[in-house]
Amino acid sequence: MTPQMPQQAAWSKCPGCEEPLESGDLFCGACGYDLSVVPDPPRDRPTLVIGAHVDWPAAPGADGSGRPGTLQRSGEVPGTGSGGRELPASGVRFDGPDAAPAAAAAAPPVQEAGAAAQFGPAATGGAPSAPGASSAAGPGSASGSGSGGFEPTAPDPRAAGHSGGHSAAPPPGAKLCVACRAGHVDPDGYCENCGHAQPRERDHMEQELGSVAAVSDRGLRHHRNEDSFAVSSTALPDGSPAVIAIVCDGVSSATRPDDASAAAASSANEHLLDSLPRGTHPQQAMHDAILAAASAVNSLAAEPGAAMEHDPHRHQNAPACTLVGAVAAAGLLVVGWVGDSRAYWIPDDRSGPPARLTEDDSWAAQMVSAGLMSEAEAYADERAHAITGWLGADAYELEPHTASFKPDRPGVVVVCTDGLWNYAEAPEEMAQVLPPDAAGRPLHGAQVLVGHALDGGGHDNVTVALLPFAVPRQGAGSA
Repeated sequence: MTPQMPQQAAWSKCPGCEEPLESGDLFCGACGYDLSVVPDPPRDRPTLVIGAHVDWPAAPGADGSGRPGTLQRSGEVPGTGSGGRELPASGVRFDGPDAAPAAAAAAPPVQEAGAAAQFGPAATGGAPSAPGASSAAGPGSASGSGSGGFEPTAPDPRAAGHSGGHSAAPPPGAKLCVACRAGHVDPDGYCENCGHAQPRERDHMEQELGSVAAVSDRGLRHHRNEDSFAVSSTALPDGSPAVIAIVCDGVSSATRPDDASAAAASSANEHLLDSLPRGTHPQQAMHDAILAAASAVNSLAAEPGAAMEHDPHRHQNAPACTLVGAVAAAGLLVVGWVGDSRAYWIPDDRSGPPARLTEDDSWAAQMVSAGLMSEAEAYADERAHAITGWLGADAYELEPHTASFKPDRPGVVVVCTDGLWNYAEAPEEMAQVLPPDAAGRPLHGAQVLVGHALDGGGHDNVTVALLPFAVPRQGAGSA
């Protein structure tokens, strides 16, 4: 038996977003519109068959010469209305529903969707009056005679959309679908009208705070963004500024990686904002902040419902993430990390060499450190990105790494996840991608770096924070 083609195959474009459709599509590939609920498109039904002979009735009073007879007004000719009622030959000019077409012809054009809001309140109390029209009957209006005739007001097409069962205004706090722009989004994140899954808030995040900025994107292959970041600033006891950037990458093979990265970034940032103003050395503050972040991630594994009760691997699959952070304070640049997220140093004038400030907690780094493989060989191996250090309840032994630097020239610290450095691994490659004006436009610079990763394939979540480092004019010794 030959299967029937789906109903939606007759549509060439998606009703939700106007994207072209392929024959046999069940859902729109652009917006996710469920094409199985779309009715058949209307068939073209011409009023007359082309070339057919039509016997038009002769005009009343025509004498055969082609000239019409005496003209008559519509109110003078008896007939039958669309409702089936007899129309009198005189007296009432318009009757009941037959008045609507005539009255509507004099109504103003329908407003565009963007202008319809101004008629919203009027729609609930009846059709609004046409702009410039008076409520009183003017001269020449068919107001009826002694027989009780009247001219009803034509329904305003702008109020037609409000006469159904749906309210014109969405419920308080409701969001409109980004695809069809008509349906409301349910608590699960799907449109009640077209079923389109709405973008999550974390799919793309940007933040700029003074001289530090960060951008995070879901990428092109992942179904959600499991990265997180925090940028902030505070003051040391002497009043000098301290600028903070934290970036975390959730471990995809673990439970709730997105929650782990968010908890770690927030906890580390809060600890630094608390300890730096109290005079704690930035390097010690960074070390303690990583421990605080680890504690926050560990607590996720103990939350009720965090793991399936009958999952035999629930203790080996605790929420986990990596962390890398940087603090610029008192002429010092302090970095701290656990995992394979990285920090790079890029001088502003490119006169000095760029450098990677962190060492990965990964299988490849261990092979290179032990002298068993060259760096090229290690990172070409499929085990290269297996991490050996992370934040989580199932981490073998937490060893926060910290380092302190004292640059002798201004530059920018690139704090990022492997979703970026996979496409610019060497410091020289990162320096080529980073815009020359990144120190003055950190948000733009971060956007460019994320765009570079997406252009390269976007196989992973991409997160980068840019922290410009300024050096006083008198200079300082190089570390």
